[in-house]
Amino acid sequence: QVQLVESGGGLVQPGGSLRLSCAASGSIFAINVMGWYRQAPGKERELVARATSGGGTNYADSVKGRFTVSRDNAKNTVYLQMNSLKPEDTAVYYCNAEIRVNWYSRPQDYWGQGTQVTVSS
Repeated sequence: QVQLVESGGGLVQPGGSLRLSCAASGSIFAINVMGWYRQAPGKERELVARATSGGGTNYADSVKGRFTVSRDNAKNTVYLQMNSLKPEDTAVYYCNAEIRVNWYSRPQDYWGQGTQVTVSS
């Protein structure tokens, strides 16, 4: 059984910062990609940022230059440092990971429970 547990959401004023964390635990052989998606009310879930096991990263255009994704592979943890937050960043943020549970299995997608980020004055 694999679990992703997120932390770090909350309420912040425009221009402020938050740091999200997501730790994967359970039966894990390897993690290919870890990252963050978000879903605002009435909108589809969208990719925010992700990081590969080799250090590559991808960002949504809307967060480039403001958000930074990083991983601690030894701890199976991914972080999202969010700076210069805007009201339009308000959403539920979900951690995602492509995980192999043993050497012969294909990577499968796992999701965290979501953490609310609200940017408001």
